Amino acid sequence: MLVIRADLVAEIVAHARRDHPDEACGVIAGPEGSDRPERFVPMLNAARSPTFYEFDSGDLLRLYREMDARGEVPVVIYHSHTATEAHPSRTDISLASEPEAHYVLVSTRDEAEPNHTGHELRSFRIVDGVVTEEQVDVVETYMFAHTGADDVPDRDASV
Repeated sequence: MLVIRADLVAEIVAHARRDHPDEACGVIAGPEGSDRPERFVPMLNAARSPTFYEFDSGDLLRLYREMDARGEVPVVIYHSHTATEAHPSRTDISLASEPEAHYVLVSTRDEAEPNHTGHELRSFRIVDGVVTEEQVDVVETYMFAHTGADDVPDRDASV
């Protein structure tokens, strides 16, 4: 399951709309081992295409060096589809190289079908060519996200 802040979802959607009719792409970095997307990094679609995205190799190298220096990993790799549903294409699947990342797609097509996120936005895990859709939980803050009443420590009754 992808747990992501609402402000990051809004950034993804705004970037996708801004770059339409070309596909938009980017990364949301987070602390290594946390699976928590935090730092939004919009990237330039070097292909400048409505049907394909490609990270600029120089920009991507700089981003990976920066993430390495900050102890971050690409938690989310996102891009938009401008004329089709938010589902990975064969090309998307063949290019997916981060098995721990959440691959988020947003559709900017006219007949987009919004889901509980308010947009046609979906998340997938892509490992060795196998695509698995996962739930997206949009939260306002990561503090206490996914904690139930039983996860809150009891106060000491003697105090």
